[in-house]
Amino acid sequence: MKIAILGAGAFGTALGGVLAEKGYDIDYYDPKLEQERLEDVVERAEVIVLAAPSKAVPHLLPHLPKIKPLIVATKGLLGDTMFRDFGDLMVISGPGFAEDIKAGKNTRLTATDNRAIDMFTTDYLTFDLTDDKNGVLLCGSLKNVYAILAGLLGLKRETAEWMKFIGDTSIEMKEILELNGAKPSTVDLACGIGDLKLTCGYPSRNYEYGDILRKNPEYEPTNTVEGLTALRKIKRGEIQIPEDAVILKDLLARIG
Repeated sequence: MKIAILGAGAFGTALGGVLAEKGYDIDYYDPKLEQERLEDVVERAEVIVLAAPSKAVPHLLPHLPKIKPLIVATKGLLGDTMFRDFGDLMVISGPGFAEDIKAGKNTRLTATDNRAIDMFTTDYLTFDLTDDKNGVLLCGSLKNVYAILAGLLGLKRETAEWMKFIGDTSIEMKEILELNGAKPSTVDLACGIGDLKLTCGYPSRNYEYGDILRKNPEYEPTNTVEGLTALRKIKRGEIQIPEDAVILKDLLARIG
């Protein structure tokens, strides 16, 4: 089976490595590189895996066929609204650093379709299952946003303060998911609480950004910080925020 992976960064190549090990034929396309046309890559593919940075996704979607299976592995997309026209959509997400997947470390993710689970499952990469595509995508954005605040607060893993933050944040995430038409229980999966725990500490880029910003309020990141991109979308009103979402509102007040 020919698989097109859109995004040849760390996570895209990690997923591609898993698929290649399982005997799939992989084509990569990266919007930052000069290469063959995107239309040619997706035309050859039987399945398309979207692993490009979130800011590139709106530019890629108009060029993708709406009827071919599309597996979204990009985080930071704040829900499934932009994919409503795609007839065969799957999502995978969760607490997996690209380096760990490449090294074959035990990793558990969440998928929204058994076909994706069959494609990616190995002895070290496993999945839990939900049909809540919107919730999985929301979790993939929100955990990055909250990780920035964890860095700003200087929270350290497994301390009492960190554990309380994780607990309070997971409750708030459930309220946000419910208000935006997703299942609160999705937060209990790997894509939710699992990814939140992983991201709220080093070596997460979002946590690192918050930690640096705490020490240097004028800091401007040179690399993509997905949580910052998602935070700007939230400020533009792209999702609904509960009145009592005090943790998220604290972050919104701290970052202009």
